[in-house]
Amino acid sequence: MNIRVHMVLGLTCILAGCLFVSCAPSPIIESIPTDTPDEMDVNLRQLLAEADVEPLAELPAPDENMYALGQALFFDKELSGNRDISCATCHHPTLATADALSLSIGVGGVGLGTERVIDPTREFVPRNAPDIFNRGDPGWLTMFWDSRVSGTLETRFNTPAGVRLPAEIDSLLAAQAMFPVTSPDEMRGERGDVDVFGEHNELAPILNHEFEAIWDALMQRLLAIPEYQELFAAAYPDVPEDELNFAHAANAIAVFEATSWHFTDSPWDRYLLGDDSALTLEAKRGAILFYGEAGCGECHSGPLLTDQQHYNMAVPQIGPGKGLGAPLDLGRAEESDMDEDRFAFRTPPLRNVVLTGPWMHNGTYTTLEAAVLHQLDPLKDMYAYDPTVLDPLVDIEYITHDYVVSTMLETIDPVARETIELSQAEIGDLLAFLEALTSPSALDMSDDIPESVPSGLPVND
Repeated sequence: MNIRVHMVLGLTCILAGCLFVSCAPSPIIESIPTDTPDEMDVNLRQLLAEADVEPLAELPAPDENMYALGQALFFDKELSGNRDISCATCHHPTLATADALSLSIGVGGVGLGTERVIDPTREFVPRNAPDIFNRGDPGWLTMFWDSRVSGTLETRFNTPAGVRLPAEIDSLLAAQAMFPVTSPDEMRGERGDVDVFGEHNELAPILNHEFEAIWDALMQRLLAIPEYQELFAAAYPDVPEDELNFAHAANAIAVFEATSWHFTDSPWDRYLLGDDSALTLEAKRGAILFYGEAGCGECHSGPLLTDQQHYNMAVPQIGPGKGLGAPLDLGRAEESDMDEDRFAFRTPPLRNVVLTGPWMHNGTYTTLEAAVLHQLDPLKDMYAYDPTVLDPLVDIEYITHDYVVSTMLETIDPVARETIELSQAEIGDLLAFLEALTSPSALDMSDDIPESVPSGLPVND
């Protein structure tokens, strides 16, 4: 395995997105509060009221037929050009709806999670596979690390497909599900590829921007399978088969994802609903720091613990780079074409964050504590970053161009220059708070895995 790590001499690292952001200037934190438990609750609930923090809402029950179709599609490798990877490969229930890798291994790879092996002729997917907990919540306005899919059903969706996005798309999460299947390195494959049966991959030669042709070819595959004909007919009884398109598949995938992994039973959820006993004293102290002096809640805000904005937080950049900026990953600027967005990535949500490592937009940190420590002094940590923690076979590639260095310095978020001083005990309290964001339901999601899928392709390898 050979992850190419791009780092800047003199700055050490290319700047990137954040996991745990303090957006307001943060003073030096003094000592751990010595309040009594009751005083702690009064203090914390006052902070939560000021930050307008509310419980996460429940979602309506799904249509069972849509759920069944979405589950089958999510786990079926028929959706990939080479029939060797499914949505679940990078978002697996046994891996906290992600893949436990810093950078995902897409088409051509073999295996799951840390056992997955990359085809030596391919590159890693440029970014970390995000978890998909609570992604069906209506509070989500953006998808992907660079927010290239955004909007609402009422305002319509902004996506790479523009006006070519099918009108049948009925949620932001469904709009997101339209695009991994179009990516050559994620699921579609490269020109000249053959599938696991040695047959020509008919999706790969289609030009990258010809989204409709890719989606049409996928639907031809799916509707050639009798069981999918039945599943689509049950989910869409009023839509003739010849009027089905991939948006109908994406809607079903979104229903499955939203239903399976929308959890509201963490200790934090119980505390927000009024149960003072739901949090430990350490977690309460951590929450007071989080929403108080440390300023974390400024960006990790709301029920989803993200403001869905983009920041350049001096995170070391690893991987092959993305788009026109490769071997750099310019982040949000790839979509906005705005210089100020270079190396900026969306604030990630923190629910179940203890389970979802490696952390950051490219998985640079393999422990949550290391990710938190980065936020306390981003520039210092950037200089000291050791990429060998990622894999024993990592190669380091240095980028020394003065122009690149100066360009990145221009767009570092001001807070990345700030230093927050916390004691080891206070860091422990913050980690205890993050632990309290873990839903018991997220600890074992193996029941979400079907025994088989309509294509007959393997489900769990």
